[in-house]
Amino acid sequence: MPKILLIDTSTALCSVALSVDGGVVASRASSEPRAHAAMTAPFVAEVLSETGLYAPDLDAVCVSAGPGSYTGLRVGVSTAKGICFAAGIPLLSVGTLEALVYQARAERQLPSGCRYVLPMIDARRMEVYTAVYTPEGQRLSEVEPRIIDAQSFAKERAEGPVLVIGDGADKCREALAGADVHFVQVCPHAASLTVPAEREFAAGHFQDTAYFEPFYLKDFVATVSRKKLF
Repeated sequence: MPKILLIDTSTALCSVALSVDGGVVASRASSEPRAHAAMTAPFVAEVLSETGLYAPDLDAVCVSAGPGSYTGLRVGVSTAKGICFAAGIPLLSVGTLEALVYQARAERQLPSGCRYVLPMIDARRMEVYTAVYTPEGQRLSEVEPRIIDAQSFAKERAEGPVLVIGDGADKCREALAGADVHFVQVCPHAASLTVPAEREFAAGHFQDTAYFEPFYLKDFVATVSRKKLF
């Protein structure tokens, strides 16, 4: 089984993990605001040191590809690319929404008889990045930015039980409330990449390290500060 370094910086949680033989042997995580750039590389060094490994000992690096925070995704992907270039190892990627489905499976958060999983990454106001998945991880709809209201996912909720999971779950709780709708407010963790990363590695689905870009889904919008600098 491969040794894969796992990196997820797609949301407010910055996390790094190392999987060996299908199990996570070391991990680090922090939700300190705006610290992804400062923490990701040290976390990588710490998990490698803890396990006595060096970057060339790895079989691959897998990064959470988004959607999510523009800045966070760039930090994670840049770190992953740098390690792959330096160590001469392949780059893997897994969508952040898919990772949340596997996180629900690994942490046994699926409700009994679950029909659908709706991973939701917080965007703005009542908007989330989302898609419909089966509990086994099969995606049934396109990944899209969506404004959530009382009519959203009416079909899936009617056929429930449904799990809504992600850092956008709580803000959708009132709009999507129902007896068969269950909510888990959580950020994706790098450890949740373990199973899909091994699948991608076994299938040889390696990314082009030079040209791979995160899945931003929406264009980055820069704003001008209203504070006067001079």
